[in-house]
Amino acid sequence: MAEKNQEGNGYTKRDEELATLQSDELKRKKRIKLAIYIAIFAVFQVIVITVFGLVVMRAKSPKLRLSNNIDFHNLNIVNVGSSPSFDINFSTQVRVKNSNFGPYKFDNTTAIFTYGGATVGHVIIPKGKAGLKSTKKINVIVSLSSSQLPNTADLGTELAAGTLTLSTTVKMTGKVELMLIMKKKKSANMNCTIIIDVNQKKLRNLECM
Repeated sequence: MAEKNQEGNGYTKRDEELATLQSDELKRKKRIKLAIYIAIFAVFQVIVITVFGLVVMRAKSPKLRLSNNIDFHNLNIVNVGSSPSFDINFSTQVRVKNSNFGPYKFDNTTAIFTYGGATVGHVIIPKGKAGLKSTKKINVIVSLSSSQLPNTADLGTELAAGTLTLSTTVKMTGKVELMLIMKKKKSANMNCTIIIDVNQKKLRNLECM
């Protein structure tokens, strides 16, 4: 009887040891699995933060363009004798394209119009805001005159060829606001060439850079 009890106690002790080993092994596997999950999560967080920093928090310069939808209200072009001249009035749109993940707030800006390097007019672009990933369209009315040109010889030659080439330059300054906490200064530049068909009295071509 005593031998049977000892044998039974031996089995019980071995069972307990086996159960303990199995429990320890199970805990070890759980710890390994948990460590793997933590490592995967850490790598995922690093990737998210990197992408967030490179894409979301990176401020890009907005793009500034003049619309090719120009509506001429007055197109008085004279090429008679030795005093060629022009007086032009038209309405159009200035478009501020903001590709950032935050609004772009810009200051008052002056668009300068020139002929042959000489200023023939300007227009004020009022301060405003282009929303995140959107384009702000600003209506402007432009008045241009050749009265301040120092020399009209080249103007007469070009008008005789049936065209009038004008240029406009703009440098817009402002700030991109990211996540309501970061503000980064960004400027937008525009250089456009406008070619008017004198005979047809309409826009022939518009190119902006």
